Amino acid sequence: MIAEAGLAALWLAAALALLQTVAGFGGLGDRLAPLTQALRGFAVAQGLLCLTAFAMLLWLFARTDLSVLLVAMNSHIDKPMLYKVAGAWGNHEGSMLLWVTILSLVGGAIALLERKLDARSFAATLGAQGVIALGFYAFLLFSSNPFARLDPAAPTGQGLNPLLQDPGLAFHPPTLYIGYVGLSVAFSFAVGAMLTGKAGPGFARAMRPWVLMSWIFLTLGITAGSYWAYYELGWGGWWFWDPVENASLMPWLAATALLHSVSVLAARDALRAWTIMLALTAFAMSMIGTFLVRSGILTSVHAFAVDPERGTFILALLALYIGGALILFATRIGHVRQGAPFHLFSREGGLVANNILLSAILAIVLIGTLYPLIAEGLLGEQLSVGPPYFDKTTVPVALALMIFLAAGPLLRWRRDGSGSLPRKLVLPAGASVVALVLLLILAPGAGILPLLGLVFAAGLAIASVVPLWGRNLLRTPLPVYGMVLAHLGVAVAAAGMASESGFTQERLAAVRYGDELEVGGWTVQLLGLDPVAGPNWTAIEARVLAEKRDAAWILRPQSRSYSSPEMQTNEAALLSRWNGQLYATLGAQDDRGRWQLRLWWKPFVSLIWLGGVLIALGGALALLGRMWRGFRAHFPKIQHEGFA
Repeated sequence: MIAEAGLAALWLAAALALLQTVAGFGGLGDRLAPLTQALRGFAVAQGLLCLTAFAMLLWLFARTDLSVLLVAMNSHIDKPMLYKVAGAWGNHEGSMLLWVTILSLVGGAIALLERKLDARSFAATLGAQGVIALGFYAFLLFSSNPFARLDPAAPTGQGLNPLLQDPGLAFHPPTLYIGYVGLSVAFSFAVGAMLTGKAGPGFARAMRPWVLMSWIFLTLGITAGSYWAYYELGWGGWWFWDPVENASLMPWLAATALLHSVSVLAARDALRAWTIMLALTAFAMSMIGTFLVRSGILTSVHAFAVDPERGTFILALLALYIGGALILFATRIGHVRQGAPFHLFSREGGLVANNILLSAILAIVLIGTLYPLIAEGLLGEQLSVGPPYFDKTTVPVALALMIFLAAGPLLRWRRDGSGSLPRKLVLPAGASVVALVLLLILAPGAGILPLLGLVFAAGLAIASVVPLWGRNLLRTPLPVYGMVLAHLGVAVAAAGMASESGFTQERLAAVRYGDELEVGGWTVQLLGLDPVAGPNWTAIEARVLAEKRDAAWILRPQSRSYSSPEMQTNEAALLSRWNGQLYATLGAQDDRGRWQLRLWWKPFVSLIWLGGVLIALGGALALLGRMWRGFRAHFPKIQHEGFA
């Protein structure tokens, strides 16, 4: 009865989403005012019921109930418990239930916590949130039922895709979904602002924490997903410009632009229409990503659905939500009062420049992702758009973005005519010059783009801490520290990307026991191979000796075999040092008894993920600072010492 209870909870949650929608939009008038009084209760109860449904699904996977079709198709009686539980969202239906669960819980949180909006804007926001939830409930109940029964029950289950049997499955999808849902909240706030015509600083301050939360989790999700693919797929790359990877990058780019825009609106009452448009765009990108992953039009380890009907359903939701919002924008934006003016040479102007460049990168990625699909659908031509296109088009724009990222925070609000900017940029510019000279001397063969990436990263790293100069560090607001740390993280990540791109060394060879290889100053020798067994796999494990400057380490890459489902995978072995990673994979044995051994030396590649963590940590500091400021505003008698 667990599955039936979960399905019943899902139906009740859908009914409450409908009531929330009616009550929310009814709050714009007087006829449904009594129903609107219960709006908070509808949202909270919906969240609890959807959480109950998801808990039922987790229970079914944990006990491996093979009478449920979803469990039988995506689990196995011998699978480790971690992957039994995480496997609940390692599939199409379960991932969508997780998506709508987070959405409903966030709606309940808005109902309980939001006190900054006026009553009409609040009601319209929860009404819009109810519409979004209602569409996804319909998708689950009519197209992707996660609780469908299987009669007779399966004997053992088909198992989970071995590439997903990794601890990353427990972390990566939930963080991304929290990010996507945060963008749905921004979308709902924007709809509410357009319906009521109130898109001022109060609206921005109410929306900003949700945008910040979304951005933090998207950053963590993309960073974790990049590292997971890096060590799991065995290709030695950290980003492949896969359409499904791009599906997570595009919302992040839009959310980054939105975060800067909403901050300007909250602080200076400017960029009202731009902020609303970016909120709609960010959610549109998350919906496009959902469509790409679940429509069946892509073949990828990340993609779930193969049923075109599901893709049609999501495409209809995309058209309804985004098309309706754009029509609303076109008809109602004239009722939104223009914000305060500002001079082009100001911090607002710098943030606008950043947003334009971020939007340009977003457009490049969107075109490169969708063009092959459109060409195949309309022209019947199979085209491939890969790294050469994306690298040549996005990297120059990203370098320009780093310049504005360095200069923007050093400008004054409204207008900066003091000429202080050149003085503040002396040290960052000096750091870039020093980096350029050192690179030309030590690495004269580096490509132009990696060279520029390292030079600009050096300047940005110094510029990112300039806003702290002359401040009382004990009284500096946490959001300022957050901005500094996030911008520093961008510099660190850019340095890692440029180093990996410009200086990676690779060696592929067929070796016997005792054969030695040289790569990146390392001497690598195959010592032997051993059979090993895991809970649901067997493997041939190599013992590889890596030596450098009288120090030695043993790496153990594996060629692993799974039986349910049958699949062969290569498990990479990584040796991390302060200045890079030695990456080793074991291939197949040839007819002469030799084993394929593939090696990479990747200088400073770990900086890519360290930078991602720093960016997310900067966002977390900013969010904590905003929350603390709001707490102090509600409890003014509390005396605070230290951070303001």
